[in-house]
Amino acid sequence: MKVTKIDYAATGAFSKTVADYLCQSEKLQPFYNRFPTLEAFEAQIQEKQFSAAQRQVLYQALQQQYTSVTNISSKVQQNLELLQQPNTYTVTTGHQLNIFTGPLYFIYKIITAINTCIQLQEKYPSYNFVPIYWMATEDHDFAEINHFNLFGKRYDWETAQTGAVGQFTTEGMDKLLAELPEKYSLFEEAYRNSKTLAEATRAITHALFGEYGLVSIDGDDAQLKKALTPVVEQELTEQLSNKLVEEANAQLEELGYKPQIYSREINLFYLKLNLRERIVQEGRKYKVLNTDISYTLEEILQEAKQHPERFSPNVVLRPLYEELVLPNLAYIGGGAEVAYWFQLKKVFEAYKVAFPMLMLRNSALYITRSNASRMHKLGLKPEELFQSYQDLKKHLSSQIHEEEINLEEQRKAVAAAFAEVEKMVQDIDPTLVRAVAAEEQKASNALQMLEKKISKARDNKHEQTFKQLENLKEKLFPGGSLQERYDNLLTYQTNNPDFIPALIEAFDPLEFKFTILEEE
Repeated sequence: MKVTKIDYAATGAFSKTVADYLCQSEKLQPFYNRFPTLEAFEAQIQEKQFSAAQRQVLYQALQQQYTSVTNISSKVQQNLELLQQPNTYTVTTGHQLNIFTGPLYFIYKIITAINTCIQLQEKYPSYNFVPIYWMATEDHDFAEINHFNLFGKRYDWETAQTGAVGQFTTEGMDKLLAELPEKYSLFEEAYRNSKTLAEATRAITHALFGEYGLVSIDGDDAQLKKALTPVVEQELTEQLSNKLVEEANAQLEELGYKPQIYSREINLFYLKLNLRERIVQEGRKYKVLNTDISYTLEEILQEAKQHPERFSPNVVLRPLYEELVLPNLAYIGGGAEVAYWFQLKKVFEAYKVAFPMLMLRNSALYITRSNASRMHKLGLKPEELFQSYQDLKKHLSSQIHEEEINLEEQRKAVAAAFAEVEKMVQDIDPTLVRAVAAEEQKASNALQMLEKKISKARDNKHEQTFKQLENLKEKLFPGGSLQERYDNLLTYQTNNPDFIPALIEAFDPLEFKFTILEEE
């Protein structure tokens, strides 16, 4: 496997916010705690406070959650036990419960967390480090998770269920499994033998990453939610997070950064089976949108104490919840995730919770052997593939010793000739000036049309070469997007069972470079 690393900025696929963060721009420094380097983790360890009682709650919740997994790997069981120890810390990534793991970047997130823990273990052998996948079980946007793309074809899971997707049964998955081009036993077993989507997703991540010790946690848990109760109470009575996020948004916008998320007056949902709806305050009543449920302040505070599991944080408060229930040092996310964490530092400060280090997940372009062959036949290097199709087309044209068709010099010559004619008629008959201008425009238009025709004729001459280029670009950048945002794990693992080990070997989580992997 040939590995090439390039700067994220060279891909043209990441925001200015990400680029500025990676170069540690002074403008962004007030919005995060410390930049992630191996050396910086020592201070983060010292700052993170996590009591023995908190560890026991976490351990008991995870032990209960893992009863749905048969044959827990020894590495995962070891990590579950280690979480009880005062010298154990976590590195966390989070993602929705996309069926069949969804786009590749879900896999890349988890591998970034695993590799970070490996590097930390080598650097700090007196501590233990556990990679965590935070399952977004409470998310209710089913349309975002109900499909995946395999070998260029989209597959959808159809169900009428509503509410938090983690609570969905796997009803209707049989039909989807029957549509696949072949049987994938790992997924068949997970979806057929699990009661809920949350259980199925844990089974899948355990099968894929159990040997690396990945622990998957479900925040939709009554034991864990007790830690959020004080935040829920303050959110209902003071609406503190909204004020703090709006302050941060204003500061970021003033610096030229667009906020990724927008806060609500109350950043909580009400959660029950088949239901996850926003809580809003209307006068003295707290209402659950699109339902008949309403409470007085006293009633809803009592509800929060008796049933903390019924209160679900939105994107503003979920990161705080994660850090309340985990001995966490760093959060790993995509560009948009890292950017919205910048909006939340004031919230963490208000609750006196250590703000984790923010790590951009590894990103990659995976070039199969067949696509690598096409690339080399076209005379292209891996790092050149991020250029636009038109730029690459010009590049190929120059390689085959044909310059771009451009009649600019001829246009200038024609313009100069008509300028002489205009000067001549000015002295003879000024009324002819408009006629000269009209003829000049006709000539210019004719040259423009000729330029297009000549270009088209030249393109037709090399149509096969350009078609190969177009096909290669579409294979590697489906729909003009990064491969990782479209393709699924099975597209590559089916033909390369060592796909995940190859990624683990290639990714350096603290290098902050885009990785290109080329099969040889």
